[in-house]
Amino acid sequence: MKALVLTATKKMEVQDIDQPTVKPNEVKIQTKYAGICGTDHALYNGLPGSADAVPPIVLGHENSGVVAEVGSDVTNLKVGDRVTVDPNIYCGQCFYCHTDRPELCDNLSAVGVTRNGGLEEFFTAPASVVYPIPDDISFKAAAAIEPISCAVHGVQLLNVTPYQRALVIGDGFEGQLFAQILQAYGVHQVDLSGHSDKKLDLNRTKLGVTNTYNTNEVSLPINAYDIVIEAVGRPETQEQAIEATRKGGQVLMFGVGAPDAHFAMNTYEVYQKQLTIQGSFINPNAFEDSIALLQGGKLDVETLISNELSLNEVEEVLQGKVKGISKAVVKVGD
Repeated sequence: MKALVLTATKKMEVQDIDQPTVKPNEVKIQTKYAGICGTDHALYNGLPGSADAVPPIVLGHENSGVVAEVGSDVTNLKVGDRVTVDPNIYCGQCFYCHTDRPELCDNLSAVGVTRNGGLEEFFTAPASVVYPIPDDISFKAAAAIEPISCAVHGVQLLNVTPYQRALVIGDGFEGQLFAQILQAYGVHQVDLSGHSDKKLDLNRTKLGVTNTYNTNEVSLPINAYDIVIEAVGRPETQEQAIEATRKGGQVLMFGVGAPDAHFAMNTYEVYQKQLTIQGSFINPNAFEDSIALLQGGKLDVETLISNELSLNEVEEVLQGKVKGISKAVVKVGD
């Protein structure tokens, strides 16, 4: 079968490899679509994702497909089922798993990170992390359920009520998802900032965002928001997130910063505003809600997908040679 293999840091090759063997608790999935995200950029460049990826490895942790084979112990899935996959596999035995915080698992493994993922024609996953998808969700949209679930987890960490005003900093794919998800959870005003007039206009005119700010041209409001989602991961936007909150506000630090990055924070401001500053890591127990939001029409994902790639085109995207991408997905199977 065809597979796009990360053979070394900053090096990928399309190879013919054997189909994987299914273990008793696993299913084999024929990939339809695989998404490309910031984690894949990091792994390609030798940086950690949710865990370290050690070449040779097949990336692709955002996936949709069809069950092609089931292991002998699998009872909840059958051949032909349309599915998506939560890539994160928890050990169930460490302190964090035992205290209901599996996302902090000391022994986390992940499809498309520590084991082969969806940038190949067939891949395997434990049946416990495979979710059936309804017929009215397309395979292309279903490949985005994993990034949706990460944003859903972030929102679930907050105290969200309808009266609030929210600001999402960052008009990348996750930032645009947050803008829709906050609306779905009942926040009455959701604003979005970024650098792309095209993305900002789309979200304001078609996706329900109230106000947009191109921060190349204007400054963000100060002391204005009950919720601020930082979806960039840069010190300057993290500082802006703190400044944009009003008293009693909540800041979600979602953007993935460089491992050695730091940002400055006025500690008196945190005290005086009685701020809550919350980190958010991966997506525990958020797939069912994400599927429901997508099926119920609360999220428009396909409008945000700008590029459909083949396996041969992925490396150029990870190298940064393709500009203007909102979200790229790879069509792997027919």
